[in-house]
Amino acid sequence: GQAIRLTHLGTGRNLHSHRFTSPLSGNQEVSAFGEAGEGDYLDDWTVVCSGTYWVRDDEVRFQHTSTDVFLSVTGEQYGRPIHGQKEVHGMAASSQNNYWKVIEGIFMQPGEAFQTEQYHAEL
Repeated sequence: GQAIRLTHLGTGRNLHSHRFTSPLSGNQEVSAFGEAGEGDYLDDWTVVCSGTYWVRDDEVRFQHTSTDVFLSVTGEQYGRPIHGQKEVHGMAASSQNNYWKVIEGIFMQPGEAFQTEQYHAEL
């Protein structure tokens, strides 16, 4: 039930949605917004998991905090500019199309400081 922001590491833009129609599916548009991780309240998504906590290997949903749609992908693909890229959009109802699962990545506790004295690099 916690609100989070999903930020693309390469561009620093946040996953964002608003009440505009997506071009392929006609659902709610999801786009990238902001600079260097800074955006607005339309970048906030609520974690919806089956238990109290989001556990590794469990599926999870993300519900947009302002419009209540679920982050989804149903298979519509763009022809241009990136051939074969699937449209990610927001859907009003929960379904199999809006389950997500972490495949790779890292997790750090909020406020966790990197302590250099605990780590060293071999040259």
